[in-house]
Amino acid sequence: MMTAKNKFLPVSRADMDARCWDELDFLYIVGDAYVDHPSFGHAIISRVLESHGYKVGIIALPDWRSADDFKKMGRPRLAVLVSAGNIDSMVNHYTVSKKRRTDDAYAPGNKAGQRPDRATIVYCNRIKEAFGNIPVLIGGVEASLRRFAHYDYWDDKIRRSILFDSRADLLMYGMGEKQIVEIADKLNAGIPVNEITDVAGTCYISRECDENAVILPSFEDCVSDKRAYADSCRIQYYEQNPFTGKTLAQKHGDRYLIQNRPMVPLDTAELDAVYELPYMKTYHPMYEKDGGIEAIKEVKFSLTANRGCFGSCNFCALAFHQGRIVTSRSDESLIKEATEMMKYPDFKGYIHDVGGPTANFRGPACKKQMRSGACKDRQCLFPKPCPNMEITHKSYLNLLRKLRKIDGVKKVFIRSGIRFDYLINDKDDSFFRELCQYHVSGQLKVAPEHVSDNVLKYMGKPENAIFNKFSEKFYKINEQIGKKQYLVPYLMSSHPGSTLRDAVALAVYLKEHNINPQQVQDFYPTPGTISTCMFYTGLDPFTMKKVYVPKSGKEKAMQRALLQFRNPENYALVYEALTKTGRTDLIGYQQRCLIKPPQGDIVDKQNHRRNQNGKAVNGKGSFGKNKGGACGGGQKPQKRRNKSGARGNNRG
Repeated sequence: MMTAKNKFLPVSRADMDARCWDELDFLYIVGDAYVDHPSFGHAIISRVLESHGYKVGIIALPDWRSADDFKKMGRPRLAVLVSAGNIDSMVNHYTVSKKRRTDDAYAPGNKAGQRPDRATIVYCNRIKEAFGNIPVLIGGVEASLRRFAHYDYWDDKIRRSILFDSRADLLMYGMGEKQIVEIADKLNAGIPVNEITDVAGTCYISRECDENAVILPSFEDCVSDKRAYADSCRIQYYEQNPFTGKTLAQKHGDRYLIQNRPMVPLDTAELDAVYELPYMKTYHPMYEKDGGIEAIKEVKFSLTANRGCFGSCNFCALAFHQGRIVTSRSDESLIKEATEMMKYPDFKGYIHDVGGPTANFRGPACKKQMRSGACKDRQCLFPKPCPNMEITHKSYLNLLRKLRKIDGVKKVFIRSGIRFDYLINDKDDSFFRELCQYHVSGQLKVAPEHVSDNVLKYMGKPENAIFNKFSEKFYKINEQIGKKQYLVPYLMSSHPGSTLRDAVALAVYLKEHNINPQQVQDFYPTPGTISTCMFYTGLDPFTMKKVYVPKSGKEKAMQRALLQFRNPENYALVYEALTKTGRTDLIGYQQRCLIKPPQGDIVDKQNHRRNQNGKAVNGKGSFGKNKGGACGGGQKPQKRRNKSGARGNNRG
């Protein structure tokens, strides 16, 4: 009999026959290609179930145009699991301008179009067609972030909870390892799925709600009243606490969407166990003929060291999905995984990343978080670091030192993002110095996102002075150690709160500091974020005060163009933006000017005369050491983060 160890899970009836299986316990339908690596949610959940004795088969990227593909491994004994994949299918398919993407890193050959829009809903409908009345459990980012009534950017309207539209029985939100085992054991014990209503980290539909539940504004109220929707988002955010969070109930018609409190995050021993399951660490060989799966390349030789993020940026869904409590794997587990990389013939001695949502978070922000969770009405780092926060990099630094000493490891990089406002507040410079000395490949990516304190406030990011302080120290350390290395700042245009004047201020900053970003990102209103609530309602849900939201295509195009004002293709938009904001002083021949005037323009003549009078300005600042080129030094910056990231919307 073939053993499960060091084998891919079944993907066909022939694979089941090879294992002498007559039926599966669980059939997993997923909108990504089957990649048996712990950076992919379907790999983790299926291997966790396997480790508890359950038989799991995977149908990846099924043909959704009929039910035939869904039937090929037979009806499972207990339930069907459904996930759209590592990314919301709509984000996977469409750019922020709602143009169809032409590639898909999670599909064979990088070819788009191999999964449907709103994949979770479509797959569930086909499952009902294939198997009739069978328990259906949904999870993953798409389901997790759409668990309540939510604003859908692509339809430009409030949609119902995905649990109603998919007609699934249970929704598992968050990471899911504990939920799936508890549910599996209950189903295996003969408990009907409609009676499984007490599992933390799950949602279900009910005709009634507990008298102790917090009642959210109904779906109908959210549709008719934007203030009600903002109230709903605020309450949801406050109650995402695995220790003190209350049951939430939201009425949809004559039924309720019920969210049980979040599941307690995995501790170190549990995380180690999950990541030490017998993953194949690559994509299924059936994709070889199509050119493989692009998404494995960045993560194959990376180490996931932690989960959760207490950074709580408003545009990031991590607080709503992984949660605000950071937990991490042990050094021993990570060293073991790194050592196993040596066995792969394509390993060249380079560990691409050691991190997670934020690389330099290795544990809870303070001691109380593992007893009572993150604070309900305050953030750890914004607007200022909480005095109770333990700011230290000792654990992370010790881990990196151990990894560097492994025989066969040439370099250990950090690519998943450094939270600079946390790092700059560490009084011990040891990590900062060794970061520059050993773990930067010429460029370090950081995410200031903007320079206007007005915009940063709505992003939940620190004021620009903090980034300047970090930048100056970065270049000072590199000068001391004799290295020429550069910061690659990620920047965002058109975030709620950003006026055209704020965008001009950012462009001026880029000019003064000689930054030439090759890739920038428009704000993308994805489900599950506070910033998306602001975008839709025009309100800050925490204060209920009005927020300016750039929504017209023309203004968004101007804000984006200002970030790349040097690009000749953006000239007309930049010229219009500067004229509209009364900043024609930035059109001319002086060094501080963003663009030259068109020939014959009155501004051209005025600024030319000023230039002849010797009034040019040579702007310098914290990026003054950058001498030309993309992001300084003429080096090509690293590729912009993928649409949502294998770990899910990770913003440092």
